[in-house]
Amino acid sequence: MAGILDGKVALVTGAGSGIGRATAVRLAQAGATVALVGREAGKLEETMRGEPFASGAAGSVYAADISDPAQVTELARTVIAQYGRLDILVNAAGMNVAPRSIADGTVEDWQRVLATNVTGAYLLTKAFLSTMRTQGHGTVINVVSDSGLRGNNFAGVAYIASKFGLRGLTEAINAEERQHGIRATSIYPGEVNTPILDRRPVPPSAEAREKMLQPEDVAECIALAATLPPRAVIEDLTVRPVVQDWVSRR
Repeated sequence: MAGILDGKVALVTGAGSGIGRATAVRLAQAGATVALVGREAGKLEETMRGEPFASGAAGSVYAADISDPAQVTELARTVIAQYGRLDILVNAAGMNVAPRSIADGTVEDWQRVLATNVTGAYLLTKAFLSTMRTQGHGTVINVVSDSGLRGNNFAGVAYIASKFGLRGLTEAINAEERQHGIRATSIYPGEVNTPILDRRPVPPSAEAREKMLQPEDVAECIALAATLPPRAVIEDLTVRPVVQDWVSRR
């Protein structure tokens, strides 16, 4: 697959860790120039110090809070000024809180989770929409969760609501923008061994984490959606661990 994205520009949020970092690496390996976005510049720079960027893969760091409309507008302006295009937008940034139940969570936490997990993806999509329309193509990939397919008693009300919202955003993009050559994909991972697990009321054990999907597994799914011919779209892709440790989900 190396080189299949030569000449393409991708923007990946949450690129400082987890799925976002693995995706930035994978798309760069495929030849894309990658705009790495996240709140913490230090973590983004750490991604850039690793391969394939250390060996010359093209990429740039943009520290931004994607829940802030003004920062997203400035981010889009800067990226387009630098590269003149955006072919692939990967909304991989996500967060959760603890406590997280309806009974124990706070309104402030609800707002924080939705602002990052779904509003941020909306703001970014809107910010780059005119560019993608002018190009006549664009791919938006939203990292949802299997919590966006069915509610549960462990992910938390705000997280679940945000992921159902992100799923709806994908469907709206496809309904409204396919006529302009723009396609969108929802990726629904099961448990993934990422830093967000540390936010659980009871973080899973090292043994449980080894059974989970790893960020690189999800990055491969994202690369598949990003590298399909423009005539094709994966609207929904669910990926889960072969062995699910349900105890770790509490």
